[in-house]
Amino acid sequence: MSTFRQSMPWWLRIGAKIVLARLPIPYSFWKQLHLFEHGDMNQPHKALDGFLEHARTAVVLHEESALPYLGVDGDFAVLELGPGDSLFSAVIALALKASQVWLVDAGAFATTDMAAYTSLFSFLRQQGFTLPFKKEPDTVAEILKECNGHYLTDGTRSLAQLPSASVDYCFSNAVLEHIPKQDFAKMAQELFRIVKPEGVCVHRVDLKDHLGGGLNNLRFSEAFWEGSLFSRSGFYTNRIRFEEMLTVFTQAGFDYTLPRVLRWEHLPISRNKLDDAYRQLNDDDLLVSGFDVVLKKPVKDIC
Repeated sequence: MSTFRQSMPWWLRIGAKIVLARLPIPYSFWKQLHLFEHGDMNQPHKALDGFLEHARTAVVLHEESALPYLGVDGDFAVLELGPGDSLFSAVIALALKASQVWLVDAGAFATTDMAAYTSLFSFLRQQGFTLPFKKEPDTVAEILKECNGHYLTDGTRSLAQLPSASVDYCFSNAVLEHIPKQDFAKMAQELFRIVKPEGVCVHRVDLKDHLGGGLNNLRFSEAFWEGSLFSRSGFYTNRIRFEEMLTVFTQAGFDYTLPRVLRWEHLPISRNKLDDAYRQLNDDDLLVSGFDVVLKKPVKDIC
């Protein structure tokens, strides 16, 4: 199935997903076929490795002991944007001594199969972590209760439920490019509101087209791409480019650093095939295929 999907041209993927997305079939079925997947963080080792990688980038891990941990005073709140197919991050954050976890997504995509979570518990214990459960959870609701976790599924609108200056550490992995374009600036402003003065955000952004790893999404006009035919068919990205996204974060109030920037050697598409709105962008911007960004509040806002 994977080889077949990879061999499909970008335009055929669009057509197939437009049709499939409108069939009355639940997400769990498409997940089994590896279609319309929301990441692969339902695999324990990948979930732990990804969490630790981003936390190290944010410099929020303490590693002077045998095992890494978050926070130093028993009060450390974590926010993940787009947990996708599992709520593993809540359990991992608990194992790393976080005191509270918020998980925000655009829908209730996380598995409720306890076998997946039991596998995670076992894996974390094998790695030497302690899970301070009062009682081994039997349901996802019990997991969230034990982790002081909150799973919110109304997309960026869910951020309004978080108190101001309540989050120490926020992260996402290939999620920001899927935030609806009209909601992106508001999302950045909300993050600035809810992050503590000394808090930090780390986001990994994938600017490829999610159709074949190029820039085929930039072929289309704004009206066409943002219309319901495309935006509700499982391949939507907001097409906010590198420099524009950084500008949005700056306008929201953040300072940023860029620990990782990936670039194509050559544009993966001819300029004359791009929509006019993107044809005018400079090569330095268009050649960025992905990046990690660290967001912090300016020192003047902390003082």
